Amino acid sequence: MFSTAFSGLRHSRKPRPGVEVLNEFVYRPLAQLLVPALVRTGVKPETVVLAHTALGLLAAWQVAGGRALTPALLLQVKTVLDNADGQLARATGQTSALGRYLDSEMDLLVNAALLLAIDRRWGAPALVLLQLLLTVDFLLEREYREARGEVFRSEPHENSSSATLDLLQAVYRFSFEPQEKLLAPVFEARFRDAGGRAENRAAYTPRVVTHVAANLGLSTQLALAGVCIARGRPRDYLVSLPLQALALVSLQLWREAHLRRQR
Repeated sequence: MFSTAFSGLRHSRKPRPGVEVLNEFVYRPLAQLLVPALVRTGVKPETVVLAHTALGLLAAWQVAGGRALTPALLLQVKTVLDNADGQLARATGQTSALGRYLDSEMDLLVNAALLLAIDRRWGAPALVLLQLLLTVDFLLEREYREARGEVFRSEPHENSSSATLDLLQAVYRFSFEPQEKLLAPVFEARFRDAGGRAENRAAYTPRVVTHVAANLGLSTQLALAGVCIARGRPRDYLVSLPLQALALVSLQLWREAHLRRQR
């Protein structure tokens, strides 16, 4: 088992067309250092998910209590473990639909707790905006891969049905699918309005677009939140979210113009 798992380390880091710089050069390498120890202990990826969720919730609780440095550091440890759970699953052949849903939904739970801890009034609107930003990253990667005939998400190794999986799927449909159903038709309509046809899909999703969106991903979000919290100005992170949204709107306008030039 160990030899199979360690040989799987070479393939444990999920390739993405867009490079999230902090993830690629800080968090993922740190996570990969942890994977051999996690393999030796026999811990399951879902256990790692629950561990980093607990750290994230602890960080949110400390932010609500007015602490600064400790919760900022806890969020970074949370991000390392958040990267480690997927690497562990891929290295040991334990990828599962249950694990994917659990990871996404526990991240949402931590995001909600953290933003509400920062500001009870504006935390909920900030959460909606953050989830939209993360959904744009998700959709742009999906568009990029589909335009090039690539597999967006490989099938998990373990896909057995259970009551827990059914519950997680229901939560996902309620919490994540609405923004996907909102934004995907908008991107498609903008593609058509720019004169796009089937053969123009790749021009509408140049790789630079995925790079920009990836660098507004969750690891970067928690790094930025950590900096703001450590400086004793956690609300600065909330202020950054509308600015990030404006950046993505500008990115959308740019890719429409890029499509028109390439036609």
